[in-house]
Amino acid sequence: MKINPLDDRLVVKPAEAETKTATGIVLPETAKEKPTRGKVISIGPGRMLDNGNRAPITVKTGDEVYYGKYAGTEIKINDEAFVILRESDLLGVVEK
Repeated sequence: MKINPLDDRLVVKPAEAETKTATGIVLPETAKEKPTRGKVISIGPGRMLDNGNRAPITVKTGDEVYYGKYAGTEIKINDEAFVILRESDLLGVVEK
C-alpha cells in the first residue's frame, strides 16, 4: 500500500530506537526514547497559496530529517510504523 500525502505533508519512516547508550548500557523497552529522526518516504504537492499556486516543498524523498518528539501523526501500515507530518514540523535535514 502506498500513501500519498496531501498539501505540505510528508510521510517519514522513523529510525529505529536506540537499544544501547553511548557507554554500552542496554536499554529496556520502557526506557527507549521515541525516535525524532527518520527518512522521508513520500511528499505532498505543497501547500496552496492565496494566488492559486503551490509552494514547493524544500525536502525530497530519501532525505534524513529531524522532527519534534510529539510532531505528526503515527500510523501503521502492514506492521510498519510511519509518521505523517507537516513540513513546518521538521527541525532540520541531515547533510551527508
